[in-house]
Amino acid sequence: MSEVLFDRVAFIGIGLIGSSLARAIRRDGLARHVVVSTRRPETLDKARELELGDSYILDPAEAVKGANLVMICTPIGAQESVAQAIGPALMPGAIVSDVGSTKMSVIRDVGPYLPEGCHLVPGHPVAGTEHSGPEAGFAELFQDRWCILTPAPGTDPEAVDLVRRLWEAVGMRLEIMGPEHHDKVLGITSHLPHLIAYTIVGTACALEEDVKKEVIKFSAGGFRDFTRIAASDPVMWRDIFLNNKEAVLEMLQRFTEDLTALQRAIRWGEGDVLYKHFAKTREIRRGVVEMHQAGTFIPTEKDKKDAKPSEG
Repeated sequence: MSEVLFDRVAFIGIGLIGSSLARAIRRDGLARHVVVSTRRPETLDKARELELGDSYILDPAEAVKGANLVMICTPIGAQESVAQAIGPALMPGAIVSDVGSTKMSVIRDVGPYLPEGCHLVPGHPVAGTEHSGPEAGFAELFQDRWCILTPAPGTDPEAVDLVRRLWEAVGMRLEIMGPEHHDKVLGITSHLPHLIAYTIVGTACALEEDVKKEVIKFSAGGFRDFTRIAASDPVMWRDIFLNNKEAVLEMLQRFTEDLTALQRAIRWGEGDVLYKHFAKTREIRRGVVEMHQAGTFIPTEKDKKDAKPSEG
């Protein structure tokens, strides 16, 4: 069993990331008590069925009472209303963190509602699958992935260190950067690729019915990858694009300019231009592999059963 880092951890929201973290915390004994709170009673019932926590409470304000760590795992668009609800109930010294893909929005939407003496340590575990919901989680999701923390200047270093130790304990590698820089980096590595995937699959959906059937029937690896990405939670990605629009629009403009240059090279038969571009981008793939970011382990049902949370 690992070192106990927190007496009480409260999860507000329990989707893929939250349920995976709850499983890992219980598996490794990182907290003495885990509280799960969700907006919908049926989701809370599912979390109870999966034994993701020790107690289950619909009211988020009630759920965070006495919690040393509060993990906001809701869609980004719901973070402000959550912060408003839980702020008055937080105990002195409580740490509030999150798992969202945009970080300037957390500073803006959560920070103002935390009472003095509480600590905001925004976080982004860069891991996931196209699946969503508490049943989609598995404790191994975070192994050898990166987690980015974006605390504001002046944040209590002990609070930051505790959140860092939690993510490291479940298998992640840590990076600390400013929230604005994070949003720009993720704009190109995550948000723009999802936008492109949604667009390509949407284009296929708009084809004539007979052509669309053939596209689906003969999907090659590239299109299959796009459909996997485009199957991600639409609520989550709607909120990401609306909350990181400046960075996404900047990267989209750059992408559009590069796409126009490739379009010209194809039209004019500039094979050397195409070759140089493809050779250069191939190096990026090699770098991704070398950084162990080439794929996420997806467990079988047996893996999930073996990783079932412990009772204590």
